Parts: sequence; C-alpha cells; structure tokens
Amino acid sequence: MQKIIVGIDEAGRGPLAGPVVAAAFCVVGKPKFRAIGDFDSKKLTPQWREDLYQVFTSHPQIEWGIGQVSEKQIDKINILQATRLAMKKAFYGLFRKLQNKGVTPNLLIVDGTSLLDIPISQKAIPKADATIFPCMAASIIAKVTRDRLMLKLHERYPVYGFDRHKGYGTKFHLQALARFGPCTIHRKSFSPISDVLKSK
Repeated sequence: MQKIIVGIDEAGRGPLAGPVVAAAFCVVGKPKFRAIGDFDSKKLTPQWREDLYQVFTSHPQIEWGIGQVSEKQIDKINILQATRLAMKKAFYGLFRKLQNKGVTPNLLIVDGTSLLDIPISQKAIPKADATIFPCMAASIIAKVTRDRLMLKLHERYPVYGFDRHKGYGTKFHLQALARFGPCTIHRKSFSPISDVLKSK
C-alpha cells in the first residue's frame, strides 16, 4: 500500500496587506511521473511557477487543498495563529478530497518548526519547501494562488502597486502608504501600518 505523504506550506506571512494563504499537496497512487529538479518557489520565475501550478492542479494523481485567512482575521488573532489556521484549512480541504477517494494520508510534513493541531502523524521541517517535493509543490500552489488574489486586489486599489510587490513592504509600497494611507486590505496590526494609524 502506498504511503500518502502530505506537504503543507504558506505564502504571505510577511506582507503588509492581503490574506495569508496555505496549500496542502500529495500524490495518490503509484506515480507515473518523476519530480526532477529544484522546485523551490523562491528561486522560480513567475512564469515557471504558473506553469508548475497548472501541472500540479490538473494532474489526475495529485490532490491539493487551499486555506485562506483574511487580513482582518490576521489582525484579530496575529499572523502566527492565522498562518496555522490557513494550514489547517488547507489540510482539511485536501483531506475531504482524499476521503472521497477512500484514501487516508499517513504523514503530514509542515514547512516550519512547529506541528499543527491535527490528528495525524507529523514532522515539522524548516525549509522543507526547498528540499521536500510535496512541500515544494504546496509552496508553489500557495504562492501562485496568493499572487493571483493580489492581482485582483490591485484592480480595486491600484495606487498601492499590489501587482508589483503583492503587498510586501517595498519602497514603492511604503511611499504609497505615506501618500494615501492604508486601505481596507492593509494589516492594521502590522508596523508601519499601525504607526501610520497612530499618527493620524
């Protein structure tokens, strides 16, 4: 019997705006493909990530789940707890798909240093998104999903340049914040957003 290993990772812990997104990923059945190469999402071009996303989310032997936590909830529960919640949502989204196939996962590998409050055998491995294929793939799915969300949000709030930096604190973003102040999708508990609000 195949051992089903689920990888899980997040995108968007550090930005000043937008949600945090997590993805869970696994291969079901005897793989008819080989995972060759370095799929570390941080080293890939945006187009390469998009291409891999299309492969991963359409391949018949792959199952995946997405979890998203909004900036408003991040402000309420803090980014660490929001990230863990997004990961749990991603896992259970994947778990429901596996249940429909009559499959039970055996192991969850979390990119990071702490385990999740989920009743499954787990390993927390720092930088797993750069070394372990299911986590690499989860990282790519999470990153592409979040980038697409930020591109849509850019259409609503074009002055901040979310299409450029996806909410991270770049020089352009900070200049836009100084000029226009924060919008509804900025994380109000994050500095410098909180500093801007205090100064008003």
